[in-house]
Amino acid sequence: MTIQYQEQFRVFAIQTDNSSYLFGINDSGNLQHLYWGESIAIEDAAPLLRPRSHSSFDAEVHSEVEEYSFWGGVKYSEPSLKVRMPDGVRDLAVRYAGHRTLQTEGRETLIIVMTDEAYPLEVELSYRAVPECDLIERSARIVNRGEADIVLENAQSAAWVIPYLADYRLTHVTGKWSGEFQLRSTFLTEGKKVLESRRGFTDSHANPWFAMDDGHATESAGQVWFGALAWSGNWKITAERTVFDHVRVTGGINDFDSEWVLGAGEAFDTPGFVGGYSSGGFGGMSRRLHRYQYSDVLPGSQTRPVLYNSWEATYFDVNAKDQMALAERAARLGVELFVVDDGWFGGRNHDRAGLGDWFVNREKFPNGLGELIDKVHELGMDFGIWVEPEAVNPDSDLYREHPDWVYHFETRERSELRNQLLLNISKPEVKAYILQFMTDLLQKHDIKFIKWDMNRTVTEPGMKDHPLHRQKEIWIRHVQSLYEIWAELRRKFPHVAFETCAGGGARIDLGIFRYADQSWPSDNTDAFDRLSIQEGFSYTYAPRMMTCWVTESPTGMNRRQVSLKYRFHSAMMGTLGIGSNLNEWSDERIAESAEYVAQYKSIRHLVQFGSQYRLDSLRHKGVTAMQYGSEDGSDYVLFAFLHSQKLGEPLPRLRLTGLQADRSYAIEGVAGTWSGRALMNIGIELPLRGDFDSLVYRIQIQ
Repeated sequence: MTIQYQEQFRVFAIQTDNSSYLFGINDSGNLQHLYWGESIAIEDAAPLLRPRSHSSFDAEVHSEVEEYSFWGGVKYSEPSLKVRMPDGVRDLAVRYAGHRTLQTEGRETLIIVMTDEAYPLEVELSYRAVPECDLIERSARIVNRGEADIVLENAQSAAWVIPYLADYRLTHVTGKWSGEFQLRSTFLTEGKKVLESRRGFTDSHANPWFAMDDGHATESAGQVWFGALAWSGNWKITAERTVFDHVRVTGGINDFDSEWVLGAGEAFDTPGFVGGYSSGGFGGMSRRLHRYQYSDVLPGSQTRPVLYNSWEATYFDVNAKDQMALAERAARLGVELFVVDDGWFGGRNHDRAGLGDWFVNREKFPNGLGELIDKVHELGMDFGIWVEPEAVNPDSDLYREHPDWVYHFETRERSELRNQLLLNISKPEVKAYILQFMTDLLQKHDIKFIKWDMNRTVTEPGMKDHPLHRQKEIWIRHVQSLYEIWAELRRKFPHVAFETCAGGGARIDLGIFRYADQSWPSDNTDAFDRLSIQEGFSYTYAPRMMTCWVTESPTGMNRRQVSLKYRFHSAMMGTLGIGSNLNEWSDERIAESAEYVAQYKSIRHLVQFGSQYRLDSLRHKGVTAMQYGSEDGSDYVLFAFLHSQKLGEPLPRLRLTGLQADRSYAIEGVAGTWSGRALMNIGIELPLRGDFDSLVYRIQIQ
């Protein structure tokens, strides 16, 4: 069984295919973490369930490894739950009260029930096992069983206790607009390392996941403990190392400027926080998370089509005639989905006006969108469109009619970022407006794809008409309303795919991927820059969920010149898109690009559904290499990129991974065959030369 409990030891075990997670009920009635790692039995860890003390100043050291830390008494480490009772008491005395197991959709879930000894507060801790991925989904439900309000000052999703290691290396990502998902690592000393967002969405400056190892794990070997949070608003992950060498990683909704009033009989559910263990290094971690996203997170399993987006060709100068001309050229490339970006609606001729007025601009589309959609269909493509429903321009009919629909403080100036303000989508009338115009758009037009953008951080977080003592609920309510809107749209229009975008990759997390089929990881489309962005993305998120465009060279980002081949190869490592101005492409370039598109279609089942391997043996030589393969080890595709050749030196051979050692493999376009053993241990020759060279090899069993 996946979930086990032995009453004589008072110990719970969650057994996955390759790991064990154990905790017990100690003499104080609290849940004490015992073990997380390679598979063991309950009786192996039972002796660990005991109190630990250092002195009168550190009387309950074992509280540092509680499964879920309730703030109160002599507990001083990062809390999981902190509340304010109706009489002003800000202390919790919560004890184990029972447990039950549930079976839903083939998954076992353990529910631990805990109650406060004096107040009608109940907490249900949930552990949902995903055995084949060695993962556990955790969350908490806080229930008010009384008749007066209880204020939640801090309600985290879970706390993960890392076992004792000789050292503790934290791996995470940082970034900014145009430079998202940049990998970082740091060794923890005593104290706290906090990763967080306070901007109202997931954020490009950090992303809600962590990985921990002893400093020696590599891409393919070593023990790694990791977790990823499913929340698209303000979040916080705190890695705390104590003087007693306990390390616990607590994560959930950011408690900064945040409170939630829990009324009589109400419950509050924290977002999920999935954690896992890998003995196969960071690559093993990533592949577990990717499989989990494909099986348990994403709303669909369809192959993602090759898309064309018109933004860089026309910007706001959108009209039916030009879009139809672009569609004709896109069809010649083999594009399957044609997407019209910003500029099709209201008075949207630039970014200073029109946002919020979601009706088709009749000057640009005198016959409506239907004329363009029919043309796109005639050319054999589906049609998609861009929207940004959460923001509004002050210069818009919507804002002039409803100036109080935006977040603001009455006595403060309303900050305009990108000439925008942000709508309070938790207001029923605002939520209804968004649902209505989106419903009209999707009912009246044959649209198969929505690119949902969000380019505005939260400022002046005041909610007009919301009770004054509940103003700090804004950060949670916005995300909850967003999820409700997307859930309703997906229910009404199951044939429509959604892409999450927020100034590039600022709203990418396991929460939004419950509703989004794919994401836009960065506005930076420089093919070389994208290699590091896409690599950082891949540590947690699967390739099919990442949209990658081929655009012009040089890009406006950094004026770097790279070949069309290099640009296509870089963009083929996820869901392929083209964003160039096709009106400026010659027939020769169209024909060459069509060959790359056809090549991608022949290998995208490996990229979008296979196992991904980051090959790092030649990283010191300036080579980035990524391998994608079928589960049975019979079919692979290899991407390799050389930054620059130095001193005329040839490259060492690149060692592959995951192949069947005793089978023979052929490399498409290269004479001869090789054993899997040779390709994994001796490696493959890379004929890369000069600056920004690249190749794609298909490698198959003979």
